[in-house]
Amino acid sequence: MTKVAVLGGGMVGVCCALALQRSGVNVTLIDRRPPGRETSYGNAGVVARSSLMPLNNPGLWKTLPKMLSNRTASLRYNIPFLLRNMGWVIGFLANARAKPFSETTAALDALIRCSDTEHLRLLDEAGATGRLTDKGWIFLYRSGAGYDGAALGRETFDHFGLETETIDKAGLNDLEPSLKPVFEKALWIKSAHSIDNPGGLVEDYARLFASRGGIICETPLQKLEQEGSRWTVVEEDGTRSVWDKVVVALGPWSKQFLGRMGIKVPMGFERGYHMHYESVGNARLGRPIYDTARGYVLSPMAQGLRLTTGVELNDCDAPANPAQLRMAVTSAREAFPVGEALEETPWLGRRPTLPDSRPIIGEAPERRGLWLAFGHQHIGFSTGPGTARLLTELMTGAKTVIDPHPFRAARFIR
Repeated sequence: MTKVAVLGGGMVGVCCALALQRSGVNVTLIDRRPPGRETSYGNAGVVARSSLMPLNNPGLWKTLPKMLSNRTASLRYNIPFLLRNMGWVIGFLANARAKPFSETTAALDALIRCSDTEHLRLLDEAGATGRLTDKGWIFLYRSGAGYDGAALGRETFDHFGLETETIDKAGLNDLEPSLKPVFEKALWIKSAHSIDNPGGLVEDYARLFASRGGIICETPLQKLEQEGSRWTVVEEDGTRSVWDKVVVALGPWSKQFLGRMGIKVPMGFERGYHMHYESVGNARLGRPIYDTARGYVLSPMAQGLRLTTGVELNDCDAPANPAQLRMAVTSAREAFPVGEALEETPWLGRRPTLPDSRPIIGEAPERRGLWLAFGHQHIGFSTGPGTARLLTELMTGAKTVIDPHPFRAARFIR
């Protein structure tokens, strides 16, 4: 039986392990921490086709001057990081044009639709359907001008057949009565699910993998070595294990890990923060909300109200900077009765982004047996199960459920 090591215990890696296991492969999942404790832990819990809109869309150009002020909660950046990564910056901006935007949205929509189907199956198999809420999520606009300025998003959603509804202030009050009356309009994205604990769901999927005989190994990784047609995984303590195939699904750490083999990956890091808060009195949210003007998402979670920030462009493991979260919580309290923080320290996550905002899914060029599944930017939670299915189909030679070409490794790795 083929032996495969999946490196990375986030949503993507765990789903890859499950999908390969289902195909009859002997799989071991390896990461430095237990499943679901890194990037997959700290998202807004939304599984939505609206996530097909990348940050580098054609509408970016009109908002770029404001973003470049480096004072908004939507985008903060570290100048030395950008200067060291100008190739990524130029590539990212070059993809904020109509043609690549069209290619990316079509590819991501297919991947998210596939993931949605796979999520529902896995939720049932893992006994985790109680985590799922099917109420959509809401994009909020503080002014009519803000709503009008988001026309590209609505046109894109309509193009792909998303079920949405524009709501006025009175309608928003009916839908979410605990919101304060600071929003003039809203767009209800009905084609969406939300999860009450993203990290917990990854743990549920990992338990399902283990219950079916899968092995989970918690150990820091050092490097990979190719030995003929097989691969050796070298752990930090020097332990070595040999595999027929290896899947690198290490999210933001994939760049550094593959760099030790001489494989250069043009990856940027859209870092983000979250914190859980109490709600004041009887205030309740029925679904996640996105304040488009202030760049935060507020989601009802099992742990409390989760406030997630916009993007911070910085080195993967640079020290945390809580300024963005402070701005976000001030804005959130203008919109909803957000109470005291439930944690002492904000959570920091790293979102691995390639220049075209599409992940790499496939075999590394000229390195038979080395498979890649990373670069999912903000939406690994929405695209992980579909990534796993596509990768498994490619690895086993099966007919693919979606076109793999937009995700090929050769577009960035030579």
